[in-house]
Amino acid sequence: MNPGLLSPRFIYSRKNMKKVLTGVDVLSDRAHLYKGRVGLLCHNASVDSNCVHSTFRFKEMFGSRFVKIFGPQHGFFTDAQDNMIETDHSIHPYFKIPIYSLYSETRIPTDEMLAGIDHLFVDLQDVGSRMYTYIYSLTLLLEKCVGKRIEVIVLDRPNPLNGADLEGNILESDFRSFIGRHPIPVRHGMTIGEVALMHQKYWASAKTDVSIIKMENWKRKMNFMDTELPWLLPSPNLARAESAFTFPASVLFEGTNLSEGRGTSQPLEIVGHPKIEPFSYYDAHLKKVVGKSGLTGFVLRPIVFLPTSHKHSGIVCGGFQIHITDKKKFKPWRVGQLLLRELYHYLEDDFEWLKPPYEYNHVKEPIDIINGSDKLRNWVVNNDPIEVLDSFEKIEDFREQHETVKLY
Repeated sequence: MNPGLLSPRFIYSRKNMKKVLTGVDVLSDRAHLYKGRVGLLCHNASVDSNCVHSTFRFKEMFGSRFVKIFGPQHGFFTDAQDNMIETDHSIHPYFKIPIYSLYSETRIPTDEMLAGIDHLFVDLQDVGSRMYTYIYSLTLLLEKCVGKRIEVIVLDRPNPLNGADLEGNILESDFRSFIGRHPIPVRHGMTIGEVALMHQKYWASAKTDVSIIKMENWKRKMNFMDTELPWLLPSPNLARAESAFTFPASVLFEGTNLSEGRGTSQPLEIVGHPKIEPFSYYDAHLKKVVGKSGLTGFVLRPIVFLPTSHKHSGIVCGGFQIHITDKKKFKPWRVGQLLLRELYHYLEDDFEWLKPPYEYNHVKEPIDIINGSDKLRNWVVNNDPIEVLDSFEKIEDFREQHETVKLY
């Protein structure tokens, strides 16, 4: 283990600086501590505060000792769309070192992939929602490295939604999948480094040699825009930091035949279907439902859009854009469940639940995999009141665990 790193051990801090620095920024002053061969799990959004990709930083810091790259879902280049679209292994076109895909025939690194690595760094931009797979690439890697002479070092990055607010139901164990491996709420309020600590403290059956290089000047109440860091695609359909806030709402529609905006310029911020007439429906019904719900911090805007790919490609859809007006008040999980319930009953026979497989689960309903429970699908079908959602949100035990892994 290296002195001065978290496990939980703390690195030095530049008290006089206000700019948020990610783990890879801070690593530049610590690179000399790592004497062995180095691997890096990263993707398109793995850049430092000056928008330089981590692979270039690693080549500068470690030279020929930087020997392997790993990529998560959507690939190292973040160019692969949708779930169960796998990425091939390849050779980096410039550095001429292998790129191993952890969303290929395997989601767990093999012994061959890990051979010859002494220090394996993880630099992934998560989006703060349980249904996003990068934290599971991390925990699968941690589990694989148990008992190996490999140190895993997580280069911490912001939770773009903030590290304070928690929301949504806890994943039920019967609905575990690659978009939900651990008992956490939809908005989990952790950085990826804190996920590693949570895994080691509460979920792992055996411990891994892991440390975390903290960010500097990041505060728990910051959202991504507050950090002034560059936002790059962490996955192909999250082009804006704003989309990370609507994702916990719009991702629910992946489990239906409604478009979640893929194939448009605003994916995961809009939802719709060819049979929706949004203007009259909003004015006569949906506006009143939203008003009575008590949910604030957003506006639903009736729209018409034309997907150029994915669901309803080439067919005009009516739907709604979720405009966030106050990020502190916006509750995306509740908003998404409310909108799903209303559109289910509006569309009636034109509404369909997506059928398996979904994220390699060939049995359970995709919507239940996304929700981590079948209770929410039943809530939608039964047209139950919004207050019932509170009974699903039992996060007290998780909140206590969350307190014990906070690094900031």
